Amino acid sequence: MVEYRILLVDKDEDFCETVRYNLQNEGYAIDIVYSAEEALFKNINDYNLVLLDIILGGMSGFKLAHLIRNNPKTESIPIVFLSARLGENDRLTAYSVGADDYISKPFFIRELIARIKVIISRAEAQKTNQTHILSYDHLQLNMTNKQVLLDGNELRFTKKEFEILKLLLENKNRLFSRDELLRMVWNEDAFVLKRSIDVNITRIRKKIGKYGQCIITILGSGYCFEG
Repeated sequence: MVEYRILLVDKDEDFCETVRYNLQNEGYAIDIVYSAEEALFKNINDYNLVLLDIILGGMSGFKLAHLIRNNPKTESIPIVFLSARLGENDRLTAYSVGADDYISKPFFIRELIARIKVIISRAEAQKTNQTHILSYDHLQLNMTNKQVLLDGNELRFTKKEFEILKLLLENKNRLFSRDELLRMVWNEDAFVLKRSIDVNITRIRKKIGKYGQCIITILGSGYCFEG
């Protein structure tokens, strides 16, 4: 089951703990920061949703939302304002800087949870439509996020391991010599031993379970993915 991550940005510590408690009970992973400045030290691209107040002490929530929307790495992350400010201008400003929703404090926690579910589901559906997936049976490579999934579970892959598996999957049944793999994955200028290919292939085979047997060694020649 996918665990969705939420970043909550609000200066009220008691409010944050209440929200954290309830959302964790719903299966969400919650990180809390108490200012926009702290939020910017986070890798916001790791989150599925940002919840934030308008008044944060230093930089405003409006400014933070504007920065998130104008960064290509984070522009598609849903943003929901949670604010005690009820004025129409605040709502209009929130939507103008890219908010997906605006929820007035105080609110019922069940309403917050329901709206979060809708927004994350919509964002994930849009992401799926935009994401290029390279797959073989239950083994998938998410080309957008550089993720390897086995039966829906993410595997830990280094950049080079990902590039090798990607190359083999894109060219199933084609033999690649070690020299080709070195040139195409590391580039010609890098000083890398051919043994590095063997080490990476061994790791990849272990990580992808039963599909490891699909990576065939041709003695003295190289590797291919049979499928």
